[in-house]
Amino acid sequence: MSTAAIVGVLVAIVVIGGAAWFVITQRRRTATLQDRYGPEYSRTVSEVGSQRRAEDELVKRQERVERLEIRPLIAEQRSLFAEQWRSIQTLFVDDPGGAVTRADRLVEDVMKTRGYPVADFEQRAADLSVHHSRVVNNYRAAREIAERHGRNAASTEDLRKAMVYYRELFQDLLEDRENAVERPVERQVERDAERLADRATPADRVSADNQRVVRETKKDVRQ
Repeated sequence: MSTAAIVGVLVAIVVIGGAAWFVITQRRRTATLQDRYGPEYSRTVSEVGSQRRAEDELVKRQERVERLEIRPLIAEQRSLFAEQWRSIQTLFVDDPGGAVTRADRLVEDVMKTRGYPVADFEQRAADLSVHHSRVVNNYRAAREIAERHGRNAASTEDLRKAMVYYRELFQDLLEDRENAVERPVERQVERDAERLADRATPADRVSADNQRVVRETKKDVRQ
């Protein structure tokens, strides 16, 4: 075999090896990002319109958050925020809209205390998706309901859902999810309350719904 042929074979081997390495690397990156971001991965691909650009965006999010000084809450801060949440969930019985508004502000306060920038909501949600991907879509939904409430366009059931969504993110933020093992979202189902609400008058049904929110959102907050 001539020298030129040998060189050609070696070049071909290098090219094929490089292509194979690139494909394997890309697949590993995709699998890693899908595992980290869950539904947020698909949402970003759909929003951006390109898997490659979406993955670049998700990598940039992670790099951005790693540069932030995110810190866990100290025990006193956790206790204070937990007490504020209990006050908000009690308020829901008499003032569902006011409770949702306060829940939105409390979540923002917790984020700010932990070191997350909170000036822009979309950036805030993007930052949260790095370590709180399982609840970030619900956070967007809760915020959308809160905004509709400001236009008097949210029902009591909408507000109930918003409270549940805020509670899930609130608990994640208290738990230093950045360094913790992920756990499934736990939801409490009050079947008896729902049956009573179905048999109640419209006025009683509103009260029953409000009481159910308190029971659904009233979970022990880790101290």
